[in-house]
Amino acid sequence: MDVFLCPLIDELKELWVHGLDTRDAAYENGVFRMRAALLWTVNDFPARSNLSGWSGQGYRACPTCNEDTPSMRVIGKTTYFGHRRFLATNHHWRSNLQFDGRTERKRPPRRFSTTDILEQLRRVKTGIPGKHPNYGGVKLKRGDDELNWRKKSIFYELPYWATIELKHNLDVMHIEKNVCDSLLGTLLADPHKSKDTDNARRDLVKLGIRHELHLFEDGNKLMKPAADYTFSEANRRKFCRFIRSVKFPDGFASNMSKKVTHNDSRLLGLKSHDCHVIMQRLLPVGCRSLVTKNIWSTIVELSFFDIMIHLVLHLPEEAILGGPVHMRWMYPFERYLKRLKDYVRNAAKPEGSIAEGYVVDEAFNRPDMNDDGIHPTRQLSVFESQCKPLGKQSYVELDNNDRDKAEFYILNNSPELEPYLNEHKQELHVRLREDCLNINEVHRTEFAGWFFEKIYAMHRMQAPEVTTELLSLSLKTNMVVSSYPACIVNGVRFVTHDHDVRLRTQNSGVSVPGTGQEMFYGQLQEILEFSYLNGFSVVLFRCKWFKCDSKHMVTENNITSIDINGEAYKDDQFILA
Repeated sequence: MDVFLCPLIDELKELWVHGLDTRDAAYENGVFRMRAALLWTVNDFPARSNLSGWSGQGYRACPTCNEDTPSMRVIGKTTYFGHRRFLATNHHWRSNLQFDGRTERKRPPRRFSTTDILEQLRRVKTGIPGKHPNYGGVKLKRGDDELNWRKKSIFYELPYWATIELKHNLDVMHIEKNVCDSLLGTLLADPHKSKDTDNARRDLVKLGIRHELHLFEDGNKLMKPAADYTFSEANRRKFCRFIRSVKFPDGFASNMSKKVTHNDSRLLGLKSHDCHVIMQRLLPVGCRSLVTKNIWSTIVELSFFDIMIHLVLHLPEEAILGGPVHMRWMYPFERYLKRLKDYVRNAAKPEGSIAEGYVVDEAFNRPDMNDDGIHPTRQLSVFESQCKPLGKQSYVELDNNDRDKAEFYILNNSPELEPYLNEHKQELHVRLREDCLNINEVHRTEFAGWFFEKIYAMHRMQAPEVTTELLSLSLKTNMVVSSYPACIVNGVRFVTHDHDVRLRTQNSGVSVPGTGQEMFYGQLQEILEFSYLNGFSVVLFRCKWFKCDSKHMVTENNITSIDINGEAYKDDQFILA
């Protein structure tokens, strides 16, 4: 590996020490000296072992816990346990005997500084890899003082590398997929992927814990008691049917119904992003009513803790050191590699196909599927909508009541009209005195006419503040409005509910934040485009809003469940697209 990295290391040294002349229009002469440093690496766990030099196998497989990795040998594998030691010293789970029959009093593993790591690397012997005659034709074994170090990484040739705390990121994408596969395999009792194996039950006997799960003989048969953390056959089918029935917004996830087997017993062919969606969105909801609350709220220790499960404990610490995970996982690289592979048309010449495909994409600059294009700049924000209507255009004639509500909503949600709105309210206060409830209703019904008369009078006097846009907004919209089945707003696709029910995706959900901490949830019914004079237009969503009180909405473990049978705000259905 180091042989292939040598050219990269030489270029990184040159970029750090000497730099490179780079053009930038912000400088007077247009050229500045750019220096660059390698911030960190992002790899799956086996590749991380090759780059860092720390072996990801054995009793000390964890590169963060280092020589303090909590591990032990069980039947057929090495398991990593004792995760309660990472909890606070006064946490009630430390004294809970349901984990391994003992209380946990150990402190968390030590944090090894960059100086400690350098001291360990000084003890690593330099040898010839593989089986060599100098070693009697066998591999040179590591000494106890070398711990799990196989080599000193070539990245230490960079002058700054030794001082970096987070050198090699644990890839969240691959860890999440491994955890998801293990968890689903155990919950669905998959004979090929379940961690609840016969050997795991025999380990429970050796450890003397969880007697209700021990194997026992019934005549000539060896019986395996059912566990709380596995679905029954009926619940397994319920969970798989739930996965099959779920709809996601366009581009959010793949078609999950294709991942379920024909007999609704297993999930097959899950990609990394499928596992991400299942772990983040589906699993907390899908298994809530199928297992006990204990299992649902916390996946307890099942003796299937391989190194991938153990690495989850160190992800929060890396997030503190490295920042948001979207800059430190493999998704952008994997997606870009998939894009490059799609360029290949001639399998005999893949490099040439990739090069030509890249040049074509750069030349034509094809927009993304949900690109909403470039919108002109307007003086009034309501005319500056980032909405791109899609589908067949139809025409709808609104009644006067709906049209007046829509026009007032547009005027009331134009920040530039705030002075006019306040002026009209002040006039109503003088006219109607203390009748506050009546003032709001009269303001809603009379403002549009008052605003038109005021703007038209100012226009006749050639007032400079009356622009073409302001004059157009003061006039009534056309009686007939355009209706569309779908649209794109800021790169997000929205589809009306009637059109959405025929699709495998779901894009009709709408949520709007309130003035406080509350959120309003609804369903998109219509996409309406209101046309004004001089070619200006405003796109509104007509929504069915759900009741969001305590009787119709429940939030538990960051999961919000809404009763969609309760409808609210029937007189206030419009929002700006």
